[in-house]
Amino acid sequence: MQRMLVLLGLCVALVAAAEEDVLELNDDNFNTVLQEHETTLVMFYAPWCGHCKRLKPEYAKAAEIMKDDDPPIALAKVDCTEAGKEMCSKFSVSGYPTLKIFRRDSVSQDYSGPREANGIVKYMRAQVGPASRSIKSVDEFNQFLDTKDTTVFGFFEDPDVALAKLFLKFADKNREKYRFGHSSDADVLAKYGETERIVLIRPPHLANKFEESDVKFDGSTESDLSEFIKENFHGLVGHRTQDTVPDFKNPLIVAYFSVDYVKNPKGTNYWRNRVLKVAKEFAKKATFAISAKDDFQHELNEFGYDFVGDKPVILARDEKNLKYALKEEFSVENLRNFVEKLLEGELEPYVKSEAIPENNDAPVKVAVAKNFDEVVINNNKDTLVEFYAPWCGHCKKLAPIFDEVAEKLQDEDVVLVKMDATANDVPPEFNVRGFPTLFWLPKDAKNTPVAYNEGREADDFIKYIAEHATDELKGFDRSGKPKKTEL
Repeated sequence: MQRMLVLLGLCVALVAAAEEDVLELNDDNFNTVLQEHETTLVMFYAPWCGHCKRLKPEYAKAAEIMKDDDPPIALAKVDCTEAGKEMCSKFSVSGYPTLKIFRRDSVSQDYSGPREANGIVKYMRAQVGPASRSIKSVDEFNQFLDTKDTTVFGFFEDPDVALAKLFLKFADKNREKYRFGHSSDADVLAKYGETERIVLIRPPHLANKFEESDVKFDGSTESDLSEFIKENFHGLVGHRTQDTVPDFKNPLIVAYFSVDYVKNPKGTNYWRNRVLKVAKEFAKKATFAISAKDDFQHELNEFGYDFVGDKPVILARDEKNLKYALKEEFSVENLRNFVEKLLEGELEPYVKSEAIPENNDAPVKVAVAKNFDEVVINNNKDTLVEFYAPWCGHCKKLAPIFDEVAEKLQDEDVVLVKMDATANDVPPEFNVRGFPTLFWLPKDAKNTPVAYNEGREADDFIKYIAEHATDELKGFDRSGKPKKTEL
């Protein structure tokens, strides 16, 4: 217990020390303090904001990393609920946290970069100085490459050649995405053995025996260079973080475990090397990555995993974005067999689903992932399907209206269906990004769902369904007006 208290105290002390590197701004000192700094990233926040609470330790860590940077970059914060209300109003802060980059006391631009420490550092360092750092000596070159970032480096005996101009132009356009350096120093060129070449250099901690750490560019155009970097940046098995998720395309195989290149690089590479052994065999057919299990618990939950032990958990998505999980314990052989079957289409996709309802006789039918085809796709009826979330206020408001419409159309060749999209996997052809989301599926064209974007009152639904029904409704004309019943 005493040891735990000591460790807890140490953690608190480290966080407090890091926070000391973040400038505290308020209405009185805002302009004065910013005038002292060429470049400052300012976080406008509210103490009660959950996103702010998650960002603050990453923000403090970034400030600590950059505190001795040259050119200098300052990080500051403003409490919009107390002493910084005036400044927050002045800069039109309407949500928390809001981050803006200042040059002295003037806004330069909104910050649109990552929200974790290393990403903040990389993004902000790209905002100051030249896009590519000019290296003047071998010592400086060695120090420059002592990093955890992949570097795009230009070796140019003559800085005026076409390739050098291409490199500098590309660096200027992509300074926020990648890290650039270049040199015309004779000793640097001699050490590296290049006189006119662009080289992608991966950081030392990712070095392995399955691939070269340096990849040479042989193209001649900006498009060639862009494609070259995209293809080679992460190597055979990239370190996939929350900020680099878009870089990794399907089919994608990810190993989730305790990835930590700060505290345990050796242990991290122990498992990565085993994934690399398999990735080498399938390099042209699939994308491979490792991800920290704690950073991607939400993805693990999507596959039904609440806990990851000492060995990696392997999860994958195919080209159609269907999900697959390696059910056997991780080993090189099991991973190899899993990837082979995945690429051959021999695996059964993992589907997150609630249990199929025992009774589904209500006017609004209930779909879950396991019965979706039966209830929605193969019902031989025009179908209006709602994807909802139990906690969604708009969904709760819609529920009685949806029930009312379904009751009015019980005798029609139309069915209304609802599905909890938080508890069931939604088929990939339905683009659900908010709740509720509704789609209309004509009975003879179920492969092309149509997004429903009309009104959400009962009459709006009746009018839409009456107009779009494959066969005219028995109880309503095409305009949605009730038909007169003959006596």
